[in-house]
Amino acid sequence: MTDTANFPDYPFTPKRFDRGDGIHISYLDEGPADGPVVLMLHGNPSWSYYWRKLVLGLRDRYRCIVPDHVGMGLSDKPHDRKQRYTYTLSWRVEDLRKLVEHLGLGELTLAVHDWGGMIGFGWALEHAAQVKRLVILNTAAFPLPADKPMPWQLKLGREYELGTLAIRGFNAFAWGAARFGVASPMPAEVRRAYTAPYDSWKNRIATSRFVQDIPLKPGDRAWSLVERAGQALPGFADRPAFIGWGLKDFVFDRHFLDGFTSALPGAEVHAFEDAGHYVLEDKADELVPAIRGFLDRG
Repeated sequence: MTDTANFPDYPFTPKRFDRGDGIHISYLDEGPADGPVVLMLHGNPSWSYYWRKLVLGLRDRYRCIVPDHVGMGLSDKPHDRKQRYTYTLSWRVEDLRKLVEHLGLGELTLAVHDWGGMIGFGWALEHAAQVKRLVILNTAAFPLPADKPMPWQLKLGREYELGTLAIRGFNAFAWGAARFGVASPMPAEVRRAYTAPYDSWKNRIATSRFVQDIPLKPGDRAWSLVERAGQALPGFADRPAFIGWGLKDFVFDRHFLDGFTSALPGAEVHAFEDAGHYVLEDKADELVPAIRGFLDRG
């Protein structure tokens, strides 16, 4: 298991949950057991480490639940064929359902980033009544906008063996995100924390499978779920929503931000010209207190 002792700002002791077939999900459960729940969902190629500063800023009052998706972070990384795990969006949503039920969570704030948006809003299709508030950071909950080109980096990893080789053989996706997903360079020890769980071909299976599962057209495995989530998104406009966005993100750019602000016109929006995809890295000093204030206002 990855040793987190030297990871900056990660003084947590993760817990473990068997999602079935002996496959364990690692998750943080920080804060008072009876506190308002904030469920934080990361994307690819990050892990619960992405949310660490928000957890530290909330855990005095809020119960922060932060899973590592299967194959990511400190969770198990099963071989998809040998160990009967399918690295698809529908399985991610089912993992989340099982964890939420295992923990007995009721009403909660749903906080999402990157693939966390598609997983979280996919889960919310059947559990909308549990979602009290939304915190949305550089993510998606709907298909690729028609006027948004597919970035070549993702196309390479999704469709070509050379891309798979780069991701699984050289950790190019996790390494590249830690280098280029921010506007201000990460300290070396923070970059190491982001990439540490992905230290071998075997342990990079999910970073590759996530890219391969990107839905672009009807018939793709994740398409119907993401399409349904997009259709349902305006139904959350009656709930308080906070949007934090790094405008230097070359994937989740203004096209995606516009999609959320259109569906959630009452959202509180904090958009930064000088922040990238990992907006919580670039703007933690501003976003953490702003999100705390948003939550404290009820």
